[in-house]
Amino acid sequence: MSRRRWPAALCALVTAAAAIAVATPAQAANPIITSIYTADPAPLVVGNTMYIYAGRDEAPAGGTNFQMREWHVLSSTDAANWTHHGAKANIGTFPWAGADAWASEVEPRNGKYYWYTSVNGNGAGWMNIGVAVGDSPLGPFTDAKGGPLISDSTPNSSGLNIDPTVFVDDDGQAYMYWGGYWGPRAVRLASNMIDTVGSVVTPTGLTNFWEAPWMFKRNGLYYMMYAANDTGGCVTNSNYACQRYATATNPLGPWTHRGVVLGQVSSTTNHAGIVEFNGQWYIVYHNANAPSGGNFRRSVAVDRLYFNADGTIQPVVQTTTGPPANPGGGGGGSGTNLGPSAAASTSYVSSWESLAAINNGGTPANSQDRSNLAYGNWPQQGVQWVEYQWPTAKSINKSSVYWFDDNQGIDVPASCQLQYWNGSAYVPVSLQSACGVAGNTENVSNFTSAISTTRLRLQITSRSGLSTGVLEWKAFQS
Repeated sequence: MSRRRWPAALCALVTAAAAIAVATPAQAANPIITSIYTADPAPLVVGNTMYIYAGRDEAPAGGTNFQMREWHVLSSTDAANWTHHGAKANIGTFPWAGADAWASEVEPRNGKYYWYTSVNGNGAGWMNIGVAVGDSPLGPFTDAKGGPLISDSTPNSSGLNIDPTVFVDDDGQAYMYWGGYWGPRAVRLASNMIDTVGSVVTPTGLTNFWEAPWMFKRNGLYYMMYAANDTGGCVTNSNYACQRYATATNPLGPWTHRGVVLGQVSSTTNHAGIVEFNGQWYIVYHNANAPSGGNFRRSVAVDRLYFNADGTIQPVVQTTTGPPANPGGGGGGSGTNLGPSAAASTSYVSSWESLAAINNGGTPANSQDRSNLAYGNWPQQGVQWVEYQWPTAKSINKSSVYWFDDNQGIDVPASCQLQYWNGSAYVPVSLQSACGVAGNTENVSNFTSAISTTRLRLQITSRSGLSTGVLEWKAFQS
């Protein structure tokens, strides 16, 4: 965490080099880029593209300190294959800054893209939060304020003013969280996104907070993920960190701790972001897994993330392969699969199976595949159902279901019917062909015309003497 000053001439040189960077393809695996070392990733979805904004680690092999002077951008249209666009901002972007291009995040608003950064100032104090602005996700970006948004002189600032996460709520109010050294902080932002409104507050309920907050909202609930370094179920050595998370019904808390999202990674630091893309939730994070990597030569990775039916988050499984390509819909459907974003319910689920299976994004190998969980309703027989509910109406034109068959009491059904809530009752969906009941395949149902609804129900009628089950159910946005 060097406090060295960055010479003005060298700032100009870095700025010029960033301007001529050429977009190049990156590998479809974890880490997602190995041509340079990247860290502190922040994802952003714009249309059919996911962007990742990350700092660049430049420490030499065996280095014992962070050397970070620029921020890079990667993008993907399927969350598996990535394009590296080079450095799109650096410490020279901020004339008032000195060094240390640490964690950052981009938030769109008013047709512009605001890049909030952790950067060292030239004057008194250590780390500040700056904000740059651009007209597109790839910039160009320029200093939006002419000075820090948050600094050591800000009343009630954190012990270390780093790692900003910015969130704009449905009512248009923007919030920023940040902080390090056990000091989480939050403040409202003005509509111009470059000024604060009101006092800086200290959030409560973020158990064992260390640094790296990340805020998002799902189904009306606010989520805060953050780095912790305690040994109480987080890490075995406090030199490392995990990612814990908390939830709240108000963007400023109070927060309720829920558990660990991402366990210890191969680097001592652990910094992550969560985003929904093409109907699937993802976590982006860094580790030290690239060739010759280390604690100061980190690399960005991406993996899938799943929610339970009650809104809690399943612990992330770290992979070296990364997620499979997800260009939107997939598995026989076009458009976005809305299943992972829905709240699921059912008439009955067996105690040894899981309702979360139906929309956790699994890809079954066959109808007996339990590797991504399975939903079953044994010993119930006759008519049962599973249902998706969204907080706002969705336009849906296609569904698909992969049936579970355990070769015991659960079998593929005799028949099925798709129904939707029309505001007062459940009515059948008009299909181009019958709801399919074949095993070992994805049964696709095309709607005669798109429906608009907050609830979609799959009614399942079992074969005589048997129960039914589902491995994955998708509902596609038209």
